[in-house]
Amino acid sequence: MAETSKPRLLVVGAGPVGALAALYGAKRGWEVEVYELRGDLRDASTTPLNFTKSINLALSERGINALRQTGDHRLLNIILSETVPMYGRMIHGQDKHAKLTEESQQYDVHGRYLRAVDRANLNKTLLDAVDGLPNVKLHFNHKLTGTDFRKRKAWFEQKASRKPQTADGAQTHQVQSDDRAKEIEAVFDLILGCDGAHSSVRFHMMKFTRMDYQQSYIDTLWCEFTIPPASDTSSSTSSGEDGFATSPNHLHIWPNADKMFIAIPSIDKTFTCTLFAPSVDFTNLEKSSSDVLKYFNINFPGAADLIGGKELHKQFNENPHLPLISVKCSPHHFGGSGVILGDAAHAMVPFYGQGMNAGLEDVRVLFEHLDTQHSTADGRALALNSYTKERVPDAHAINDLALANYWEMHAGVRSPLYLVRKKIEEFLNDKLPSTGFATQYSRVSFSNQRYSEVISTVARQGKILFGGMLATVLIPAMSWAVWWLWRWRQAGHTTETATKYFAGLGILDAVRTVMSSNGERDIEGLSFTLQYPRSNDYPNKIRAALIASEDTRIRLSLVCSEPQNSKQAAFVLLKLEIERMLGSLLDGKVEEFSKCVVEHTSLKEKNGSDKPGVLPPPYAS
Repeated sequence: MAETSKPRLLVVGAGPVGALAALYGAKRGWEVEVYELRGDLRDASTTPLNFTKSINLALSERGINALRQTGDHRLLNIILSETVPMYGRMIHGQDKHAKLTEESQQYDVHGRYLRAVDRANLNKTLLDAVDGLPNVKLHFNHKLTGTDFRKRKAWFEQKASRKPQTADGAQTHQVQSDDRAKEIEAVFDLILGCDGAHSSVRFHMMKFTRMDYQQSYIDTLWCEFTIPPASDTSSSTSSGEDGFATSPNHLHIWPNADKMFIAIPSIDKTFTCTLFAPSVDFTNLEKSSSDVLKYFNINFPGAADLIGGKELHKQFNENPHLPLISVKCSPHHFGGSGVILGDAAHAMVPFYGQGMNAGLEDVRVLFEHLDTQHSTADGRALALNSYTKERVPDAHAINDLALANYWEMHAGVRSPLYLVRKKIEEFLNDKLPSTGFATQYSRVSFSNQRYSEVISTVARQGKILFGGMLATVLIPAMSWAVWWLWRWRQAGHTTETATKYFAGLGILDAVRTVMSSNGERDIEGLSFTLQYPRSNDYPNKIRAALIASEDTRIRLSLVCSEPQNSKQAAFVLLKLEIERMLGSLLDGKVEEFSKCVVEHTSLKEKNGSDKPGVLPPPYAS
């Protein structure tokens, strides 16, 4: 295909990422065409791909910066004016007297905040911005059926519709009674796949490049609910104000051991809420939906009152119960003709609120690479290659961080260790900024530091902080152990528990390493290794375990309690088990801590042979 002065850009997918990519291309003078499988996304009757009526998102610095770099300050101001600031989390619970409680946890020591934004409104604003540009054409109801990345051609199935097929009405002459799909051919210099987790562009790109691809689901489903505005007949909390049933400036969390309920404010004074729970919970509630209210009252005290009992049942039964998908792939491009962005390249679980922000950041980073090269096929090939080299490790990093943040949101928000570390890092960041300390959350949400760099930086911080924290624990713990051992002997008991206690203190360095890592790094220079054995009961799933080497007499009895589909999920649960163990140590619960340490050297098989290093039942690999 001959080069032209104005490259032809095809964007597949008209969601926020696709619309922003079209805007970036149009601002550079490219001829842009956007093709979308669904009808006009600005039409309220258009069904979203996830089948939900509405969903609120958290817009953070990365997404805002990507919008800012369009140079259209009016557009940015319009978008920001339709958001609700969230300064932190509001943790909902119940005290020992069954009284409902609210606890505010600010996101950032400097007062920075996230913005709750309605996805549909954001999408409409971006589409309106590109629709008004002379070098952009929008095509709705067009399904991608094939792509030749070498010849730079794409084919779309044009669905019959009673409405114009393009935003400018170019297809209004189509016979309305003809329901047969019509295929059209489009040529391009560069095609961008912004078409979601089940991307058609990615599917066709796999035919042209050796793409490593990993798709997984966690054993958690989600369902959407809505809290209405406050009224004389509805329930509200003490933090509710200005017509909101509860605080309008927080992300609300009802945490639980293996599930959680969250609520995000909307500008219309409602809250978009999401239940995240194991699939077995949904299965049981689907069989007996009359138990939904009881389930909420037990697990999320106060949440059902805000929604209303009848509405709770109605919304649970009518709204879909959907899975959570995670996608990793590499490379993100082919030659100089195609690249995938957003969920097409790195769909992730929603627990860091970074899915959309990472997708918008993809657009900024991609065009930064394109701007450094000549606007030719060779120049674009160089740009896309360098983009993939930078973006793949960052995409994998935020994918892992998003999964790990599920633990923080439903369990870590009540963890003494998590709260202590957060306070220390915030103190150092505020009072001693030269130390370079900052919380992982602030680095992810309030900076533009590369995600992969965030992981390595936070790991270094973690080793320093956990080393200091454990050192301060170790001395009083040893003193406590000496006193406790004397009392134990005075009572005539054996010293087995005390021996395990001292042994456990001796391997805290391994614990520190695990707590400061992301599960992918080797544990070097220690007598312990991080392993992922298969489960006997679930052969297709794995656990994470901290295993002692053969010459070590003791090991931590730390194996994640439930088998998982991926290493990342298993590692998150392992960290939770370790956190609980350290919590018992901090609370002076010696016997609970000692139960975490077991004999290791000579676990015998049935035939009597020694097999050092194996896991005890039911965790044997």
